[in-house]
Amino acid sequence: MNSYEVWCFFRSFTDSQRQFNINSIFEAMGLKSNKGWRDLKEHWRSDLIAAISVALVALPLALGIAVSAGAPPISGLIASIIGGLVTTFFRGSHISINGPTAGLIVVILGAIAALDDGSDRVLNYVFAAILVAGAIQVAMGLLKLGRLANMFHSTVIQGILAAIGVIIFSRQIHVAMGSSEESENVFVNLVHVFTRLPELNPFVTLISVIGLLVLIFHSKIRLKIFQLLPAPMWVLILSIPLVYAFNFFEPHTIDLAGKGFEVGPHLLISIPDHILDAIMFPDFSRIDSFAFWSSSFLIAAIASIESLASAKAVDKLDPLRRKTDLNKDLIGVGIGTMLCGAIGGLPIINVIVRSTVNIHNEAKTKWSNFFHGALLLVFVFLLSPYIQQIPHAALAIILVFIGYKLASPKVFKKFYNQGWQQLVFFVGTLLITLQYGLMYGIIGGLALVLLLQMVFSGLSLVSFYRGMIFSGTELIKDNAGQYKLKVRGVANFLSNMKLASLLEELPQGSKVQIDLAEARLVDYSVLEDFHEFQRFHSDTGGEVEVSGLTPENSSSNYEQALKVITSSEEDLTAREVQLKEYTYTKDWHFLTHPKPDYNHFFEDFHFFQSRSIVDRLNSIFNKDESVHWEISDVQVEDNDYRSSEEHITTMGLIRFPFEIPRFRINKKRHIGRFLQFWKHQNDHFETMHDFSQDFSIRANDKPATEEFIDEDIKSLINESSIVDHLESNGKSILIFIEDLKLAHVKDYDEIVDFTLKLKELVMSKRMSAAG
Repeated sequence: MNSYEVWCFFRSFTDSQRQFNINSIFEAMGLKSNKGWRDLKEHWRSDLIAAISVALVALPLALGIAVSAGAPPISGLIASIIGGLVTTFFRGSHISINGPTAGLIVVILGAIAALDDGSDRVLNYVFAAILVAGAIQVAMGLLKLGRLANMFHSTVIQGILAAIGVIIFSRQIHVAMGSSEESENVFVNLVHVFTRLPELNPFVTLISVIGLLVLIFHSKIRLKIFQLLPAPMWVLILSIPLVYAFNFFEPHTIDLAGKGFEVGPHLLISIPDHILDAIMFPDFSRIDSFAFWSSSFLIAAIASIESLASAKAVDKLDPLRRKTDLNKDLIGVGIGTMLCGAIGGLPIINVIVRSTVNIHNEAKTKWSNFFHGALLLVFVFLLSPYIQQIPHAALAIILVFIGYKLASPKVFKKFYNQGWQQLVFFVGTLLITLQYGLMYGIIGGLALVLLLQMVFSGLSLVSFYRGMIFSGTELIKDNAGQYKLKVRGVANFLSNMKLASLLEELPQGSKVQIDLAEARLVDYSVLEDFHEFQRFHSDTGGEVEVSGLTPENSSSNYEQALKVITSSEEDLTAREVQLKEYTYTKDWHFLTHPKPDYNHFFEDFHFFQSRSIVDRLNSIFNKDESVHWEISDVQVEDNDYRSSEEHITTMGLIRFPFEIPRFRINKKRHIGRFLQFWKHQNDHFETMHDFSQDFSIRANDKPATEEFIDEDIKSLINESSIVDHLESNGKSILIFIEDLKLAHVKDYDEIVDFTLKLKELVMSKRMSAAG
């Protein structure tokens, strides 16, 4: 069919049919009823500023991911650009960033190995497989298979990602050292890190060591200039002077300690001078082979699993609590991946790390993703000569750091803290993946979970699966209009689709009881989803109560059930014992694990709009119901370019029974984030000058805040040696201690004293105003 025939075919439609088709296109792009343009008009400044930060993180990561995957460096940039400029208009997520990810490095390497026929066309075969993988994702979205995200156990996914981290580390550490490594075996590569130390190139290693120090200490450096750019960009910038110092532009040998070391252009990134010269077209010559289709399905499977998991994770961080349309999201990333495969780019997914940077920098709409793609396109044109001066070692050390973070001891400790069963699932999946590959890792990890759950439940094979699939779980509505989700039998990750479907039937603002009394086994992934449902449903004015998890029937369930419900004296840690003793002489309560339902007291603050509360521990609080105050250890999940990371900090909270002004007070030494002033232009907060020599303040209502924070409160804040930051959400004041650290028990007198004095000053002002 030529272009004239296509035009005639289109003209054959009636006007109403054409209008319907055009409307459908605009609806898919989010521009129907001018909603997309309205978002652009209202939020372009905050979205653009966030996109600058994201693009600066994405540039080095896109280059590094492509090089590590055995593809041309420009392939990663093409994927990021298309992920922004194209995918934005077809996907189902609101604030995610789309682009290539380190999780797909191993898949692309596997596709290159499988499709290698000795010719120089292997990358063209791989791009054809990527195009087909994108088409598979589009088909999955059209078939409404996005809900399959609920069927993949979160611990198994984390085990897969940790294995990918180990693989990336084992390969890129040799590039960072300037030594050679030809083995495809991960364990051999790791051993060779030590056995080949005599082969390392000191001039390459120096670049890597400086880059590693930047990655480790960037967040701790107080100089404002270092906070203007993200750590990965500083790694690249600081590497270029060394490239000139050692003259990597000409092949030659440098002598050191009587030994010669080769340096030259082979150690530098190579990209075309013009982006159009970078286009590589797919070659479908291998489409009739098993290797081609297995590569396509594996790329589609891993990309879809990681993208859907990332979309759900980003939903937890979205300040506006929007939910991703997972089916539409598959279609969007599938279309972007097809286009990438057509012109030589890597697959596209929802990227949790760059999405978190986006949220932290207060992006509001999908246009931030579009702007990030546009900025990367500008960077390619403007920075191409400089990109070619970047050494492979600088990109390698960034990936080494990412790989380490994906499988660091902290990750193992996290799963151990969730219960030894979770650690077994995690380590088992990790080892299976390293030994046999990604697909076997997924299948083997899920099989391991099911096998051990069957053992824990004490059921036979038939009873276990009958209890899981035919459990009789049902949703009941009583005469008062309240709902009860009665869960029976085995509730695990394979039950999640049914449970999610039942929860979707609940109207917004309804009262719901999730009754687990008749459940034989409740999986950690199910409890995770129930917890997330609690958060989202409470935002609509609804109430969710989870009941039936007694210490007796929860002994084989995972992590949260036992932690939340039961705590015996002999199980207390040394810190918990000290804090409990601290409260003996006071008229206060102490709970090691307070009810998670009240976490929304904390989540309602600006600080938690881009972070999630993993747990709340060791709460000391008063018995005065009129003004609630507490000091708690809050376990926070934060994300950056390295990976998601959890840390615990001690926080104070005062909740008043009346409205107070909204404000944020920071110690000035912590100010200096990238374009801090402009970044907040859309939050309606105004800087109050001359507040204090040591503190700065931003307020929603300047006159009301000036009246609220009188000289007594100002003196209390200035005289405190431990308070770093205060934030008011209009109902409560959140108190952060210095450097967001875990407070020592010896510091509690000062923390409590500050909290109580602040409470008394506010109440005294209130009583004076009322009198």
